[in-house]
Amino acid sequence: MDRFPRFIGGRTTVTSLCILTLWVIFKGVGRADWKTDWEKTVAAAKKEGQLNFYVGRYGTEPLLNEFRKDYPEIKIISVNATGNQLGTRIISEIRAGKVIADLYSGGANTNYEILYKGKALDSIRSALILPEVVDESKWYGGQHRYTDPEQKFIFVYIATPSSSGFYYNTALVNSKEFKSYWDLVNPKWKGKYVSQDPTSTGLGGGMQFHYYHPELGPEFIKRLFGDMQPIFGRDRRQITDWLAQGKFLLCVGCRDATRAKTQGLPVDELDSVDWKEGIELTSGGGSMSFIKGAPNPNAAKVFVNWFLSRKGQTALQKYADLYGEEPPNSRRVDIPKDILPPLNRLVPGKKYFDVSDPKYADMEPIFKLVKEIMKSREQKKE
Repeated sequence: MDRFPRFIGGRTTVTSLCILTLWVIFKGVGRADWKTDWEKTVAAAKKEGQLNFYVGRYGTEPLLNEFRKDYPEIKIISVNATGNQLGTRIISEIRAGKVIADLYSGGANTNYEILYKGKALDSIRSALILPEVVDESKWYGGQHRYTDPEQKFIFVYIATPSSSGFYYNTALVNSKEFKSYWDLVNPKWKGKYVSQDPTSTGLGGGMQFHYYHPELGPEFIKRLFGDMQPIFGRDRRQITDWLAQGKFLLCVGCRDATRAKTQGLPVDELDSVDWKEGIELTSGGGSMSFIKGAPNPNAAKVFVNWFLSRKGQTALQKYADLYGEEPPNSRRVDIPKDILPPLNRLVPGKKYFDVSDPKYADMEPIFKLVKEIMKSREQKKE
């Protein structure tokens, strides 16, 4: 079969040939344009010679060393801290009139709540140059995921099936009792919960999942943090120990459970439940943004394109576990996934709820609801 249709008649044939010629020319120009743009960007990046990378969870040196092998002329200075600490620092530096950070990588909530709302970001979409990065068919869902309304400031590169965030005392609770999240707020569990303080950002992704999920919503949060009357704590180790001691039967946010379980304590996560409402798909600290007024914009562009390439995202999955963390699932679908533990792999046909969708980015109504719940509980004690 001919790739292009045949036309009958001299005038039509000439017209079609002209169209074909223009198509070939423009396609060739397009190919040359990205190459020329990339070469100029790399040359300018080498001249800058430095990248100031503010990074939380995935700023591991082995991963960055892979970039250094390809671009030894670009010195990476990485600044590591929690998302809130880095976000606040970037805003403070900008307000002081001294922009230092070029890129930020970390939690989507920090990116949105602090940097995006603080008008500290420039378009990262416009920084994408390499065809393998620009091609959205290579990404989960056939699209790039931005968590900001304009779809250009906060690029999300991770889509990992999240655990429920609920933990239990294995000696006192049967995990088979749970099939739906609504089973977690059965009156029988009233007064038997301990929870990480929901006014902190530690429960962010799970809170978004509960609040915005059409089968759960604000009512679920009211029942969980209000009707169940949980005791709140900020120390994850302490609340996990309380769970292990049987002081409480269920826990929200006992992320120290892995340590406790390894020590032989009777705690585990409700991660084997086939939840009726599906599973949260989380960015898990995997979002990146371009700081407005970055001192090394070309070096930042080179790193963004390298990091979001097949090579960069493969390195992301490969090196995270060197620091005791499970490898995250990159949103790239054209790279090997065999390194991922089974629970972190996307299963075709399984029900997922992607909280990185910009429709669910705003945490303000969630925290407002939680504060109202806490206030109501305090009033009832009086």
